[in-house]
Amino acid sequence: MTGEDERAETPATSGFRVYDTRTSAVCDLETVEPGKVSIYHCGLTVQSAPHVGHIRKEVVFDVLRRWLTHLGLEVTVVANVTDIDDKILTKAAANGEPWWALAYRFERELHTAYDALGCLRPTYEPRATGHVPEMIELIKTLIDRGHAYAAADGSGDVYFDVLSWPAYGELSHQAVADMEPATDADPRGKRDSRDFALWKGHKADEPETASWWTPWGRGRPGWHLECSAMAAKYLGAEFDIHGGGLDLRFPHHENELAQSTAAGQRFARYWMHNGWVTAAGEKMSKSLGNGALVSEVVKAYPPRAVRFYLAAPHYRSAIEFSDTSLAEATAALDRIDTFVQRATVLAGRVDPVVPDAFAASMNDDLGTPGAVAVLYTAVRQGNNALNAEDRETVAVALAEVRGMLGVLGLDLDDPAWAGSAQDDRLEGVVDGLVAAVLEQRAQARRDRDFATADALRDLLTRVGVEVADTPQGAEWSLKHATTTSSEND
Repeated sequence: MTGEDERAETPATSGFRVYDTRTSAVCDLETVEPGKVSIYHCGLTVQSAPHVGHIRKEVVFDVLRRWLTHLGLEVTVVANVTDIDDKILTKAAANGEPWWALAYRFERELHTAYDALGCLRPTYEPRATGHVPEMIELIKTLIDRGHAYAAADGSGDVYFDVLSWPAYGELSHQAVADMEPATDADPRGKRDSRDFALWKGHKADEPETASWWTPWGRGRPGWHLECSAMAAKYLGAEFDIHGGGLDLRFPHHENELAQSTAAGQRFARYWMHNGWVTAAGEKMSKSLGNGALVSEVVKAYPPRAVRFYLAAPHYRSAIEFSDTSLAEATAALDRIDTFVQRATVLAGRVDPVVPDAFAASMNDDLGTPGAVAVLYTAVRQGNNALNAEDRETVAVALAEVRGMLGVLGLDLDDPAWAGSAQDDRLEGVVDGLVAAVLEQRAQARRDRDFATADALRDLLTRVGVEVADTPQGAEWSLKHATTTSSEND
């Protein structure tokens, strides 16, 4: 499809409304194909281990995917891996290792972080280095259309001509005259300082393996070019949603939009950008030295609680990273889990149900704060019903809570948590041992041997089992211990 104003003749309205960065408005999601949603979100440049700021985007788009799937849509998610980049080359050289080995090592760490926080893997993860032919074809198209040029100095650099595209700046709502020079490449050979690199000519101090042949000389792709080529290859010239962190809106996504539409594509219909995770009020990043690695955070806090902390705020808001926030998320999830455990004992297994109020919030631009408020209300009402031994009301609340947890990717029955949950055999052993200790405690209480009863309860507390005495008898749950470490650990 090449016409810039063409749309599907019969829009496929999903019932979901999304804030589109380009139009600065919340609008109905009308998909290219009825019953299907295509999503591209920018993956990591695998030059270091992922921190919580990186992984927020993965959690946000995982919740989006789960919700759209709940609505009955067939969802395709493509998230790229940028495995060739200036920082990758620099760090690999400093480490004395091949650049491709460093990139692959951190790609594996990204996948570990996905799994740790219960994120479904993308439908496909294309690597930049695997799509050089598509990038060369895109560059040729842009040169033929008068929107790109090869540097006249023989360096092998190719640039996008920003002034040749009047719509440049439409995503970030900037005027070209107000923009700073592009800093993504050596300014050698540029016609205008704001032109950005499509292709970077090979330099003598770079590994030969980090270059590919092109009609303009050996070199490697510019960052922005990669995503345009990969999105078009797997999702077509027009797809539904393009996403990423707010920091990518300019220049990365602005440049993607410009080069793809200048090449004759419609590209993305809607642009979604999640807010930053901040530390001491500043965007979390390696350069600030405040990046909390996912691998370390999930040692200190339950992975489901880390996911809850990232998913509960609205995706467009900034959230502050702190021990207090993670401890609050842990405590909140504990309360929810305790209700589910107690309710299941009374009401048995139930089929998950998503209440209308939760759906209304999620359909309103993925409104997780309102959705989580509905979840809390259901837990509170369910606990009241438990105290009243109202089995029917408990069953209704349990079904709703399980349904909402499922959409948020927090239900313990979700296969995503299978690796973090104890296996059935160990769970059975724990249940049996705790039940035996509680029976001994109950007998001690009947014998009015309160010293022994208190000692047994203290024993359970020390190993992480919380006991609550209720009208129905003693109930127990596992508590999560928050670990801390000193700077010298």
